[in-house]
Amino acid sequence: MSKGYRITASTGIHKGDRDYQQDQVNLLSHPRASGCLLGIVADGMGGRSGGRKASDQVMLTAKQLFERYAPATDDAPSMLKQIIEEAHIVIKLTAISAEQEPHSTLAAFLINPGGACHWAHTGDSRIYHYRGNKLVHRTVDHSYVQTLVDKGEITEEEANIHPQSNILMSCLGTEEAPSVTQHFIPQLRPDDILLACSDGVWHYFTANEMGSALSILSPREATEFLIKKARSRARGVGDNLSLVIVKLEPLG
Repeated sequence: MSKGYRITASTGIHKGDRDYQQDQVNLLSHPRASGCLLGIVADGMGGRSGGRKASDQVMLTAKQLFERYAPATDDAPSMLKQIIEEAHIVIKLTAISAEQEPHSTLAAFLINPGGACHWAHTGDSRIYHYRGNKLVHRTVDHSYVQTLVDKGEITEEEANIHPQSNILMSCLGTEEAPSVTQHFIPQLRPDDILLACSDGVWHYFTANEMGSALSILSPREATEFLIKKARSRARGVGDNLSLVIVKLEPLG
């Protein structure tokens, strides 16, 4: 890793106001390559057993493929795409025994030892890249309301309160192969922050609000603050919440 920063990180998960937890989140350190990290969020859907089985399968697939990944020689975008494709197949197979059809979103970022960062996502779990409190880039949801935003028919703010905001155009476990959108950051720098989270978190914040919290607070404090504030703003009807934060803090 660059000598200019140290990495601090946190994960958080909360049931929200739902009866059961279907989200899953993980931050994995590579078993052989120091400074290689995989952050991943999966928002499972499809009944109590279906949604949890789906997000569990995402985590299991990601862990297995990440442990086999060799940062020096393997292609990171291909590995992330493979996680999505293999998890999709396994989830479709588990549908046979699930109460309802299991589906899941997936949002994952991979940091290589040299500081390059690769993303991949399908569905409406998001990844944000901040530099200090300024948003550099975020994923664009594979959702029905996002298609309306893209057409200029509604605004981002209107999308958040749209009655069909939960309809996904792509995710894992459906008949169609999932859409995969990828992104590349050639070199992470001091003051960079990565956040991956489910819609139970991002739904309740503007990008500026999240940037302020992430830049001022430590990852652990930011995790607790965002969950607590999202719970408050949900007013008793909140979804499951999950997030992973990685912060590159300048040395000295």
